[in-house]
Amino acid sequence: QDVLAMEVKASPSQPHWYQRHVQPCLAELLGTALFIFIGCLAVLEDSEGTGRLQPALAHGLALGVTVTVLGNI
Repeated sequence: QDVLAMEVKASPSQPHWYQRHVQPCLAELLGTALFIFIGCLAVLEDSEGTGRLQPALAHGLALGVTVTVLGNI
């Protein structure tokens, strides 16, 4: 009876090497490239008097859009 009463627990499967190593690196690369691209464009179109506000708002907007679009993933 004791043998029948024991629960058989499935061992959790280990994630594939691609999910552990490659996906986080690709996500970091794409995120960094996005922010560098947005930041450079914000500085190029810097009109007089905006100073540091325009790049800061551009980065904030890019982050907000990215979280909104990819938040469910």
